[in-house]
Amino acid sequence: MDRIFVTNLQVDTIIGIYERERMERQCVVLDLEMSADVARAATTDNVENTLNYKILTDHLIDYVGKSEFRLIETLAERITEIIRQDFAVQWVKLTLHKPDALSGSTNVGVIIERGERPDD
Repeated sequence: MDRIFVTNLQVDTIIGIYERERMERQCVVLDLEMSADVARAATTDNVENTLNYKILTDHLIDYVGKSEFRLIETLAERITEIIRQDFAVQWVKLTLHKPDALSGSTNVGVIIERGERPDD
């Protein structure tokens, strides 16, 4: 299985359950791994024959930046739904980091996989 990945995509958003979190934007960081068939793109050297990660990340930056979820789990689920529905991705693995969530910790987050993982 071919994969396209994006790491360390940083977006400021409203996320959290506490009052202070509802008033100030926080950075979340996305790491994505998505199934893709890159053989045709490699043969044609044409971006139209692959998953265009620029368009995908622009869409996610816009969506996440405007969102106001309480839980990172909900945000992660919505992100994977967008990727699978809007970009016809069969399988996606998302690691969503919330680096400033806990004092004394450099990072917390969730990792979710959605869709049927193609055979490697």
